[in-house]
Amino acid sequence: MQLTSFTDYSLRVLVFAAAHDDRRCQTAEVATTFGISRHHVVKVVNALAHLGYLETVRGRDGGFALARPATEIGLGEVVRRTEGSMTVVECFAPATNTCPLLPACGLSQVLGDALTAFLRVLDRHTLADLLAEPRWRARVRGLPRARAGRRPAATTRRPTLRPRP
Repeated sequence: MQLTSFTDYSLRVLVFAAAHDDRRCQTAEVATTFGISRHHVVKVVNALAHLGYLETVRGRDGGFALARPATEIGLGEVVRRTEGSMTVVECFAPATNTCPLLPACGLSQVLGDALTAFLRVLDRHTLADLLAEPRWRARVRGLPRARAGRRPAATTRRPTLRPRP
């Protein structure tokens, strides 16, 4: 399952805001930190505010922050609400499906099961889980401020999430 850039950026913005919960974040700093267009960050922040994940303040001292605790923001919910269509393959969209294999093909069932499993794993985690270990939070807070238009060097080791009981 590949997420859209919009969902990817949405998750990044939420993680950034959760790691900096002591202040309002700026769209320009997020854009610079992650090496993505400020225009994209503004669109993402606006959408997340409309969805109730962020609260925003306009003006010179404005910015954005989480609208509710990170423990109450489920990753599966965020992905479902920002991803739009979860059409993994054409046959998931009956209105536009042209695949002649559909009546005799088991692939759609297998992929449907895989999508369900993917979302179930995300449903077991909250935004707070992504920053559960102090070193993860510190790493997000300490991300280098890259120059506009440049991506910071990628880390080679990704933390493994432990499912909640």
